[in-house]
Amino acid sequence: MRRKKKKRIFPLICMLFLCVLLCIAGTVTAAKLYLQKLPEAAKITQEVVDQIVENTVPFAEITIDETEVAGGYYYQLLSDGQQLVYKEILQGIRNQAESIYIHCATANEFGRIYEYLLYDRPEVFWCTGKTQITSYSDYSEVRPGYICQGEELVRRSAEIDAAANACLAGISLEAPEYDKIKYVFEYLVNTVDYNMDAPDNQNIYSALVNKASVCAGYSRAAQYLLQRLGIECIYVVGTIPEQGPHAWNIVKCNGQYYQMDVTFGDPVFFQGESGVNIPLDSINYGYLCCTDTDMYRSHTPDPEVYYPECVSMDLNYYVLNGMYYDVYDRDLILQNMNQSVYAMQSAFTCKFPDEGLYQQAHDDVIQQLIPQAAQNLAVYYGLETVWYTYVEDPKMAAITVYWGYQ
Repeated sequence: MRRKKKKRIFPLICMLFLCVLLCIAGTVTAAKLYLQKLPEAAKITQEVVDQIVENTVPFAEITIDETEVAGGYYYQLLSDGQQLVYKEILQGIRNQAESIYIHCATANEFGRIYEYLLYDRPEVFWCTGKTQITSYSDYSEVRPGYICQGEELVRRSAEIDAAANACLAGISLEAPEYDKIKYVFEYLVNTVDYNMDAPDNQNIYSALVNKASVCAGYSRAAQYLLQRLGIECIYVVGTIPEQGPHAWNIVKCNGQYYQMDVTFGDPVFFQGESGVNIPLDSINYGYLCCTDTDMYRSHTPDPEVYYPECVSMDLNYYVLNGMYYDVYDRDLILQNMNQSVYAMQSAFTCKFPDEGLYQQAHDDVIQQLIPQAAQNLAVYYGLETVWYTYVEDPKMAAITVYWGYQ
């Protein structure tokens, strides 16, 4: 009886296994190819969506030239996309548009860009800074608030031009940069009253036309006038500790940056700070072209904004006028104080580099040197009585005495 041969199934199993592997490999390869194409497909889809938005949303064609805005300090802090929104807003508010469509989908981002625009452009005085915004997935519709429009805007613009021209007639365009900065500083201190209740006190109209404002009006007016004189001037925002929000400037002179606060140069403001009655025609020059070290003893800049460093002392008013003392030399200070009396100057200041030297000099200057110089004034001008008052400014490490000659 012949034995039946067993069928060999092993080769068949191997073949089936190999087929399965090939199928899996093919599926994986196909999946990889599909996944690789997903970003490209998504990109195409987004491009289609973007094109639909561009075709259906009434964005205004931008006619503002890049050279017109490129010099703005805050403009330069923005990304390319944010700079586009900046120009869309600027063009819209120049046209007093009721609605402005912008390439920005979040209210917070829009708010920052709009703030930056107003910081850069003091000439935009007709905006309240308040807006209504409706945001969609890829864009927003903005409704700006306006202080004035139409004929009222034209009238106010003409008044600002006339006031600015009257101011700038007193300084040559060919004057040195420092002279231009000092001129504008003194002009605003002498012609603008510090008044918290002044109308329009957040814009240049209050300072230049109404001659009454607060820090925002002072600082924007300084920025506007200096820009017209070809001086780079940055509107700086921050706070005064224990007081609240505040604005001042950083100016660029001969390639260096300097701090400047016109508000703090105003004697009325300074009088309120010190509690001492001082002549209303005086000026606190401590805040003209000073350093970060001096300014930041009393001012705190917005920590979210980078501002240029101001480290040079070469244009400090007291350095330029021989009133800055690196060491305490009482004989030299008394000599200079007497010279201010002989020259019939309204005030004399001795400024020190830091609080330590200020404290070292403080008692001797007030209790000994000022009375001696006052006695010298009485003898020199033949007066029976002498009027004087002094202001102590530990934050600026300075003591100022004001002389009376009658």
